[in-house]
Amino acid sequence: MTPILNVPFLPDEHYIACLEQCTADLESVHFCLEHEPCLDSRVRVGNAGALAGLARLPGVRKYALLNSRFHDPRLLVSGRGLQPLVRTLSGLLDRELVDGIVYCDHYLLQRLADEAPELASRLEAVPGVNTMLDSFAKVEAQLASIRETGFRTPAKIILDRSLNRDLDRLAALAQQLRDLQPGIRIELLANEGCLPHCPCKLSHDAYIALANLDGRDLTHDLNCRAGCIRLLEEQPHRLLQSPFIRPEDVDLYLYHVDTIKLCGRTLGAGFLENVITAYRRRRYDGNLLDLLDATAWLAERLYVDNRMLSFDFAAMLAQCDNRCDQCGFCRELFTAIAHPLPLVIEDRRVRAD
Repeated sequence: MTPILNVPFLPDEHYIACLEQCTADLESVHFCLEHEPCLDSRVRVGNAGALAGLARLPGVRKYALLNSRFHDPRLLVSGRGLQPLVRTLSGLLDRELVDGIVYCDHYLLQRLADEAPELASRLEAVPGVNTMLDSFAKVEAQLASIRETGFRTPAKIILDRSLNRDLDRLAALAQQLRDLQPGIRIELLANEGCLPHCPCKLSHDAYIALANLDGRDLTHDLNCRAGCIRLLEEQPHRLLQSPFIRPEDVDLYLYHVDTIKLCGRTLGAGFLENVITAYRRRRYDGNLLDLLDATAWLAERLYVDNRMLSFDFAAMLAQCDNRCDQCGFCRELFTAIAHPLPLVIEDRRVRAD
């Protein structure tokens, strides 16, 4: 069996045991480093702990996430500021607990290579999904930049989410990569669930980076007031436009790519175990929103019946031109497969003995 999944690693005992049971399907795991300031592209929440559990996944490639949109310039200008990160990565390398890093900020990549060239020569540098690689020219530019730093060429690249809904462009780019960059595996992100070509994406990434720098996270409030949460509250049918890949459609994409990335590490081990199980089985009979990271907040109020989406759902949505004002397809489909859930108020009363 060829491993196809790239999943988050969390230092949770039950979750690690779950991963141990499915290593045959795991191509890689990605994980957040405990480091100040936070170098991750997500606001840090809980699950802090040791990474020793990575040793329980032999044969699975391991990637540390240094993929924030930007970092404190003072960290990058001062070589001393990077030394704790160099020591952390060197320690993981010596214990064979890391194969590479995932990055978005090339400044960080270059400064790491400047300060620790021997370390760079031992680590793959993998462009993160937020580098939005949707053309061969973009891929080539990233690979050339990586080579110039002295980091190892990545064993894989992840393509932009937009290609999940443009199968013709995906097929053409995948073939070009096979011809001109043989040996590099190709990956797609399956279950983020954000809007297609989201106009807030770059700003959202920047605000997360700011939150990690100053400790004040206002990204949820921003999305409620002016972003995707507001839009989906007003037009919930738009979530069908999201470039997610359902478990049932994975094999369609494996004609073109090698691996499928699953996300949702900030939602905890229970969410991830459910998602991994669904994608391993290539089937999910519940609420589609139970599988999606960015729109998981809707799952308690809305049920989207995944079973009612047809076998050719991905192919149909690949024809979408995102001109919702002139097309009623998603609205009509949403009405047929979705219904609101009753409000449930958690009982917080103290029970008497």
